[in-house]
Amino acid sequence: MGKQRLSVAMCTYNCAEYLKEQLDSIALQTRPPDELVICDDRSFDATVEIIKFFKAKAAFPVRFTINEQNLGTTKNFEKAVSLCTGDIIVLSDQDDVWHPEKLMLIEAKMSSLPYAGVVFTDADVVDECLRPMGYRLWEAKRFSPAEQKKVSQGRAFEVLLKHNVVTGATMAFRAKYRELFLPIPASWLHDAWIALIIAAYAELAIIRKPLIKYRQHLNQQLGANKKGFFQQIAMSQQTGPNTYFAQIDRFMAAQRLLTENYSAPCKKEVLSKLEAKMRHLLVRGSISKQKMRHGLIAIIKELATLRYHRYSYGWKSAARDLYAFLFLFHGSPPSER
Repeated sequence: MGKQRLSVAMCTYNCAEYLKEQLDSIALQTRPPDELVICDDRSFDATVEIIKFFKAKAAFPVRFTINEQNLGTTKNFEKAVSLCTGDIIVLSDQDDVWHPEKLMLIEAKMSSLPYAGVVFTDADVVDECLRPMGYRLWEAKRFSPAEQKKVSQGRAFEVLLKHNVVTGATMAFRAKYRELFLPIPASWLHDAWIALIIAAYAELAIIRKPLIKYRQHLNQQLGANKKGFFQQIAMSQQTGPNTYFAQIDRFMAAQRLLTENYSAPCKKEVLSKLEAKMRHLLVRGSISKQKMRHGLIAIIKELATLRYHRYSYGWKSAARDLYAFLFLFHGSPPSER
């Protein structure tokens, strides 16, 4: 395999405070990108000026576009990805800092595993001043060693049906899969959608070494804050049946894409697992409407078929559903995962 061209796709919006550090870390890569594509979502701080200054002195092409209207994160990344011309597209957030060897190691991993469609890495979680917070990204996302082993064994689709473990800021993928997942549904986050759809056709590869400083600050859309037991309980109390039905709608969008793409049919076992995931969500969302006996039987059946373990968090999720069901049955507020 010849040398692969690397495109970096970055989206920006009002992040002047941290943007220069991220751009500088890209410029300091031991393997520089072949192009940096930046789509700005109509920032009104100094973001645009910082990008223009960087573009003027960058040692590689910087293709900069300002959107005509605000697109939001998912659609802005969709646009940036569509504008990339490289063989491998590396996603970049606007507020992190890359380790110097990130692109070099991603390129090496892709070259050594031609069957891999996506590669993603761990990250050092840091605060707004880049001080370590004492844990890594995979730990915060509960991406366990057992799940890492599954991904390495070519079973990434199973892991992603349970929960998304691929963070866009650590992610790269082969551009040839782009036509399979574009456009990205508005109900999905771009990284979760890209990873799931490519995993239906190709393997995912991991780099266990943290290759970015994943910055946590008040203005970011999503983060990697490590949640304690009581925080998880508090979050579970905000999860009701509609949450599960919304997830079903999201996975139905993936099902439609995978079944209607006649030019690139995926394996039947992929569709079977996707269908099982949606059945599991339907059961969890419907438990509160069941009579006592039927609700208990539904929970026991999901445990017996191991769908709680495959598609949720095992006994923890079952216990939360049981607790919620019993309180709902007696007229108390819900407390579901």
